[in-house]
Amino acid sequence: MLFSGPLLRPPGLFLETPGYAAPRDAAREVRHLAKGFSMRFEVVGVLLSVALVSACGKDEPPANTGQPPPQQCAPGQFFNGQTCQGQAALAPSTATSTAPAPTATGTAQAPFPLATATTGPSAVPADGAMTQTATQLLIPLGQSHAPSGAKAVGSPLVGQFQQGQTLEAQVMMNPGKCYTIVGIGMPPIQNVDLQVLPTIGIPGLPAPVLATDQTTGPNAVIGDKPNCFKWAFPMAAVVKVVLTVSSGQGVAAAQVFEK
Repeated sequence: MLFSGPLLRPPGLFLETPGYAAPRDAAREVRHLAKGFSMRFEVVGVLLSVALVSACGKDEPPANTGQPPPQQCAPGQFFNGQTCQGQAALAPSTATSTAPAPTATGTAQAPFPLATATTGPSAVPADGAMTQTATQLLIPLGQSHAPSGAKAVGSPLVGQFQQGQTLEAQVMMNPGKCYTIVGIGMPPIQNVDLQVLPTIGIPGLPAPVLATDQTTGPNAVIGDKPNCFKWAFPMAAVVKVVLTVSSGQGVAAAQVFEK
């Protein structure tokens, strides 16, 4: 069916058709509707922006790890994995053990058993007449105890002794040589002792005894034949011969023989 009249339009909406002009009131209404739609879009945009900002500002919920939440302790305490403890439990212990201080000793100890010398105060060396008398006694004593062919070395050691006093002399001993030392005490001396000591000792240690007599009485012998005292070191050295009156008092003498 054909209509020759104007097309029907919704109220307030005008379409441009050839030969038709919308009235002025209708144009004003169109502009009003467009402005309304614009304001609605602006409001919707604002609401969407606020919603996005609110969504970004929210904290994410904690992840569910299947483990119980950490223990909350009172201020000043910490959780050690089992219970809450105070901060004093972290403080290190100030108690210290004190080892006893080592006691100082006047003489160092030798690392192995070693015979050491025990010398007393010095005796008074004898004069020439007394030395001559002692020599006359020492020569035959040495010949009876020293190996055949041994000869006296140096001067005899002679002195006036009180009990416990000592007298010493230095003698050079050579490698490969054999030595015999004899001592004699005149009455009323009851016992004399002989020792051979090094002249250079170890600081802090008593002098080791290189040889000593094994006799008891007014006569003493080191290196009695056939077992004379042999100097076993590969080089010559000076040693000390020490004569001690351990019992009695009077004149005592000693002599070294070498072969």
